[in-house]
Parts: sequence; C-alpha cells; structure tokens
Amino acid sequence: MTSIENRPVSGRWFEELEVGTVVHHATRRTVTETDNVLFTTMTMNPAPLHLDADYAAGTEFGRPLVNSMFTVALVVGLSVPELTLGTIIAQLGIDEVSFPKPVFPGDTIRVETEVVSARPSRSRPDAGLVVFEHRAHNQRDELVCRARRTGLMHRRPSATPSEQP
Repeated sequence: MTSIENRPVSGRWFEELEVGTVVHHATRRTVTETDNVLFTTMTMNPAPLHLDADYAAGTEFGRPLVNSMFTVALVVGLSVPELTLGTIIAQLGIDEVSFPKPVFPGDTIRVETEVVSARPSRSRPDAGLVVFEHRAHNQRDELVCRARRTGLMHRRPSATPSEQP
C-alpha cells in the first residue's frame, strides 16, 4: 500500500488552500456530441432534449443540450490536477449548483476555482475542510456552471526523520 508520504501529488495540501485563493485551471475541454450521448445513456437519462436532435430543434434551444450532470462532473474533473490530485481524502458534498447558460456540443469549457472557506477538521488532526467554488465558462466567456464543493483535504505530511536536517 502506498502511503501519502511517498506518492506523487499535484494537488494542494490543506495549508496551501487559503480563503481567497483563485486557481485558473490549465486544462480546457471541448465537449463533443459523443460525450453527451454516452454520459446521458450510461446514466439512464432518456430526456429527448439531450438525445433527440429533431425534438431539440423544436425547443427554444434549437439543438440538443449537454446533460447538466456531465457539465458539473467535467467542471470538477478539470479542477482535480491543480487542486486535489493526491491531496483529497474524500469529497463530502456538492451544493449550490447552477447552470446560468446551456452547454452545447462543440463548446469549450474552462474552469476557475476559488477557495471560499477552509478550516481544520475537528475530528481529524491530519485534515481540513475546504469549500471550493468552481466557475466554468464557455468560449464566449459565458458562465455555464457554478458549483460549491466541500473536500476533506490532507494536511501537508510532516518530514520523515531522514528528511530532517
């Protein structure tokens, strides 16, 4: 079993997640029709607004919308390398999710994340609770998703005896 002390991480430790920190995530992602159809069918969502181009053409959107659950999953996923990869113990919740503008196949999503609260865990001295606000924009700079996510984050490991001076 790999311990936290000897595995590679790119996420930030609890101590590095000060309130007000904003991270502009490096990876962007263009959403495809295949992404939408696969996600929608894998999650058993038969809504024609996501799957039926003829039906969607008759709506105010004029074409299929990307499943909003895919959108929020993508938003969180795009944040992982710079925030939580190797440093999160568990995701404790996602709330205050909104989708101010729709996402369509072909849209390119970019994400920024702000640390909105952080406190040491009361029950786990090796951890802290951090609330992240993820904001996603499309290529037209329209806000397409906002979500708050709470993570139980590892504190920075203490130096091992061989690493101490």
